[in-house]
Amino acid sequence: MRAYYKMIDIQQNSPIELFQSLVFWKPGEKISHISIPGESNMNLVLRIQTNLSSYILKQAKPYVRKYPHILAPISRIQVEYEFLKQLEQNSFLASLSPKVLQYDDQNHLMLLEDLGEGCDYLTLYKENRILKPLEINKLVDYLVHLHQLQVPTFPPTNAMRSLNHEHIFNFPFLEENGFNLDSVQSGLQEASIPYKADALLKEHIQALGKRYLAKGGVLMHGDFYPGSWLQVPSGIKIIDPEFGGLGDAEFDLGVFLAHLDLSEQAKQLSTLVQKQYTLPVDWSLVQQYRGVEILRRLIGIAQLPVSLSLEAKKMLLTRARTYLLS
Repeated sequence: MRAYYKMIDIQQNSPIELFQSLVFWKPGEKISHISIPGESNMNLVLRIQTNLSSYILKQAKPYVRKYPHILAPISRIQVEYEFLKQLEQNSFLASLSPKVLQYDDQNHLMLLEDLGEGCDYLTLYKENRILKPLEINKLVDYLVHLHQLQVPTFPPTNAMRSLNHEHIFNFPFLEENGFNLDSVQSGLQEASIPYKADALLKEHIQALGKRYLAKGGVLMHGDFYPGSWLQVPSGIKIIDPEFGGLGDAEFDLGVFLAHLDLSEQAKQLSTLVQKQYTLPVDWSLVQQYRGVEILRRLIGIAQLPVSLSLEAKKMLLTRARTYLLS
């Protein structure tokens, strides 16, 4: 008879004894404090401080942490683990990424080095924060190094890719998806209707979605946006690659550029990205991914903390359609 295995279910308010019972700790190591290092959309993420060091503990659940009603593949923690292990072969990428210290596949737990107190770049959307060219250069350098990594094999990411596909290429464009955008901003629901009813646009998006689902030739981060960029005292770090896998370099670049648009960065910075990214790439495909990312962030469920007016969103929606169809 097959043995029944029950996963250790870590919660933010779990008793400290549960955390102490994990097999990660060195002899004599005692937990002194547990806190939340920052907002996490997908997983439970905690900072664990002990008498010896400080760590980041992550656990995947069978749902999205921010939206518990949305089921999500619990295997995503393995994707992140394998991704981070691949980066260890490149010193530059390793320097911008948290190091994996312990991994428990049965409990879907991972212990990472603590990169230090810091904050992500989500403030770009609402505080008129301007990215510096040096920051752009570092982010582009990360993608250049990542997309050149030799990764002959990578664990199947079909489940995570399918989840992302649904919320990028399908759900936002359903005329009746049950998500009233007026709950986000008055008038946004009406503004979304032309894009949900645009047969030509949706045909292009469906074709692009099929390409996204196919196995690509480079290791992509899969969610290269300001929520995955972390500013700590030692500089920029890149986190949360649970949507990573073998795909299109153009996807990472398109998402990157889309969020420069969404955070109202100067157009010169988008030009700088294209100048600094020196690998051969299909820029028309980049623009298509850029367009669909803007659309899904404005009229899909994965909303951003933007402070854009309705008119500004309408202008961005129009621009995104142009990116997709030009």
